[in-house]
Amino acid sequence: MDQVFKFIIDSRQAFIKLLDTLTLDQLNEIPTGFNNNIIWNFGHIVVSTQTLIYTRTGIREGVNWVKYVDSYAKGTKPAYFVKQEEVDELKKIAIESIEAIQADYKEGVFDIITPYETGTYFATLNSIEDVLVTTSGHDNMHFGYAVAQKRIINNQ
Repeated sequence: MDQVFKFIIDSRQAFIKLLDTLTLDQLNEIPTGFNNNIIWNFGHIVVSTQTLIYTRTGIREGVNWVKYVDSYAKGTKPAYFVKQEEVDELKKIAIESIEAIQADYKEGVFDIITPYETGTYFATLNSIEDVLVTTSGHDNMHFGYAVAQKRIINNQ
């Protein structure tokens, strides 16, 4: 699983590099044909992973402990102009949350989880390993959206 954690962190660092190439206006712009923007896609992976790993598996109750969950959870869309301080904090949480999950994994926190079916992939996740692999795919799907959005923004 060390390789899976490394891949998730490497992918998030690539996403952060993409964010760093854009202005705040570009991060907040909703390109034609989309209902969200680049910073929403990034914020979404940050909050979704935490809720999938801890809440959906039955390890923690509720989602109020996840910072920015109301802004980036599934079913939300951009509702305000995201400022630099929030972008910086999301970048920090993106890496630190995975490091915390990895530490909890090594401590055996996830040895027994409640299986659940994802709404995106309609797959039943029976183990934390299933959840982590699916998280990786989910992260990269949203990274792909952000790359496409950047191309549209840069070609206007």
